[in-house]
Amino acid sequence: MVLESTMICVDNSDYMRNADFVPSRMQSQFDAVNMVARAKARSNPENNVGLLSMADNRVLVTLTSDVGKIMSKLHSCKPNGSIDLIRGIKVANLALKHRQSKNHKPRIVIFVASPVKLDQAEFTKLAKRLKKEKVNVDIVNFGEEEANNEVLSEFINILNGKEGTSSHLVSISAPSSLSDALLSSPMFQGEDSGLPSGFGAGMDYGMEDDPELAMALRISMEESRAKQEADSKKTSGETMETDAAQQGTGEEDLLQQALALSLSQQDDKNKVPDFGLMTEEEQLNYALQMSMASSAEGSTSNTVTEKPTPVDTEMKDEDEDYDKAMNDPEFLQRVISSLPGVDPNSDAVRSAFDSLNKDKSKEGEEKK
Repeated sequence: MVLESTMICVDNSDYMRNADFVPSRMQSQFDAVNMVARAKARSNPENNVGLLSMADNRVLVTLTSDVGKIMSKLHSCKPNGSIDLIRGIKVANLALKHRQSKNHKPRIVIFVASPVKLDQAEFTKLAKRLKKEKVNVDIVNFGEEEANNEVLSEFINILNGKEGTSSHLVSISAPSSLSDALLSSPMFQGEDSGLPSGFGAGMDYGMEDDPELAMALRISMEESRAKQEADSKKTSGETMETDAAQQGTGEEDLLQQALALSLSQQDDKNKVPDFGLMTEEEQLNYALQMSMASSAEGSTSNTVTEKPTPVDTEMKDEDEDYDKAMNDPEFLQRVISSLPGVDPNSDAVRSAFDSLNKDKSKEGEEKK
């Protein structure tokens, strides 16, 4: 683990009010500074972090291991004026010279989100001086990355020399997430090409103090997600098979429904009414309807479309005498006696026959 003392220089110029980074450049910088300070402090318990504002070149927090103190002072920083980059780097370097542990490697992390206006010759001279003193510098260039990229790239190249890779320039364009871009940048990689110790998997789940538990939780969530995807695919396959089966049995269902409807209609026709619930007049009318229906079915069954036969002629004569037969009480009594469930000796049937006999006697007297 690398022992470092780091000074973080923040941009608090008026350009930080812009909202090209959500919700603003200043708030995005707060989140990124918080992440950098935690990463440096957790990579080694002896590491120290300080804070400096470049609009007024004021040291807000001297080197400390208390990240909460740094964030408290950071949120009190308000946008005002413009930055002086060269002077801010000199003040940060001076604060690093007063670090308690001289075996700590000095590092300056600079956030730049406004146009850089400086003397190029003096800026180059400052880079050579920092290289001689073995001070590493990381610059986060966002918001105005195109305008500042050339000047800042030359500064980092001088610090690294031909073979050095300790200093970094990270240019981030809007509307990317500043914290996410830094997390995957070279300045956040440890000695083993990974994130600093105590910083990484736990950040996604709020478990920075227990990265092993965070890793187990991540594996569990991935397994759960894979199981859900497999179940969804299986459910979609079963749904397709069910739809095909329903299409294949659709015609059979229609045929069964038609057959059931036909049988129910036929049962209704063949159903014998309950004579106990019928009145005497309704029973007599039903007997007459059954008699007429039987006669009609007999005549229909004997009807042929070919030339009339002697039998047809006789049936025709019988049809002509049908009305006379219906007025014959004796004929009706024989018909009613043959019907199931009808009592010919009931009072209603007898009264009906008596009335027919009286009507017949009256007609005979009238004819006389």
